[in-house]
Amino acid sequence: MNNDKKHSCNCNHDHEHNHEEEHDCGCEGGCDSNEEVEMIYLTLEDGKELACEILATFEIEKKEYIALLPTEEEDVFLYGYEESEEGPILSEIETDEEYKNVSEAFLSLCE
Repeated sequence: MNNDKKHSCNCNHDHEHNHEEEHDCGCEGGCDSNEEVEMIYLTLEDGKELACEILATFEIEKKEYIALLPTEEEDVFLYGYEESEEGPILSEIETDEEYKNVSEAFLSLCE
């Protein structure tokens, strides 16, 4: 059974959520190894899809952000994030200062 949902956002990417996968994250923060891994699929400008695990959503100064880990990659992607009736909306982080603050907040979640 496929429970994927496809969403569009204003960042010119399409996103799908997959709620059927499980993972063992290996973290020491009390994660249950049977937790579902939530995935989002970004459609890139060349039409290819990039599967990303949603690592976290978090708030800084009343603005939501999301951390994504593309499968088979080591770099985490950080975006502005909000939910709409049509699905998630991702937005680019526009300034170096904002990116620094978001990066630090995400890293503090990983401690």
